[in-house]
Amino acid sequence: MSAPELIRIVSRDSPMALAQVERVRAELAALHPEIRTTVVPVKTTGDKWMGDLSLVEGKGAFTKEVDAALLAGEADLAVHCVKDVPADRPLPAGTVFAAFLKRDDIRDALIHPDGLTLDQLPPGTRIGTSSVRRIAQLAAAYPHLQCVPMRGNANRRLEKLAAGDADALLLAAAGLERIGRTDVITEILSAEVMCPPIGAGILALQCREGDTDLIDTISALGDPDAHREASAERMFLHVLQGHCNSPIAGFARAERSGDLSLRACVFTPDGKTVLNAHEWAGPLDPATLGTSVAVALLRQGARELIDSIAQST
Repeated sequence: MSAPELIRIVSRDSPMALAQVERVRAELAALHPEIRTTVVPVKTTGDKWMGDLSLVEGKGAFTKEVDAALLAGEADLAVHCVKDVPADRPLPAGTVFAAFLKRDDIRDALIHPDGLTLDQLPPGTRIGTSSVRRIAQLAAAYPHLQCVPMRGNANRRLEKLAAGDADALLLAAAGLERIGRTDVITEILSAEVMCPPIGAGILALQCREGDTDLIDTISALGDPDAHREASAERMFLHVLQGHCNSPIAGFARAERSGDLSLRACVFTPDGKTVLNAHEWAGPLDPATLGTSVAVALLRQGARELIDSIAQST
């Protein structure tokens, strides 16, 4: 194997995405100080469009332009948040995941200017979020709160909160950590209170299939637990074939013993119906575990529930 001398890394151009690239560059430099890296930032459809994502291809809105740069040979390595990579269809032909980095925090964080926790928020409090996953779970457990649509990167949403567009925000704890804004967090919500999105907190490194030397170099950055967890979660989502308006949540957890579990939920948008499944892998491989949990939810009526939700509004 001969390691490449220069690796061009393509990513979304948001502050959080670029912070994620810096993590990859630092980890790569620690292993291979002789390799130079450069960043190829691109603006994605999801970053440009502030409306309903289902109107602009939904799940692929944050990845299409990044994938295109990789396939066109304008970059060698793509950095993605796993939660943004569609799992209901294969990766673009000719590309593979070379590594999944060690997983960050999977939980959601509440930001309230007066320091109130979720349980302390008074009726009518406006929560800024456009996530159907968060909206459904808030409707189920906190029906007295009101969700107001809010998109944009984390810094932009914090600006909107300060401007009074909402009374509180829900954001990914890992994202706030990546941009150095953990100071605004009022409360970290447990995964039991707010089940995370599939792939939360995992960064995936994607290469062209034929770049075997690069794949060998990058694979050394991978974390085995993150690989198993991402594989189980993505297979679960693949079998369910959910779309971007489907409130689906779940997370896999690899224990020190080597055991792997997957807990997942499917909701109606109003939170009135919640389907739950939680299984341990035992002898099952991650993909089989993901399939098994999806089948358990399909037996409970998940297919009908997902199909009843309009794919665009």
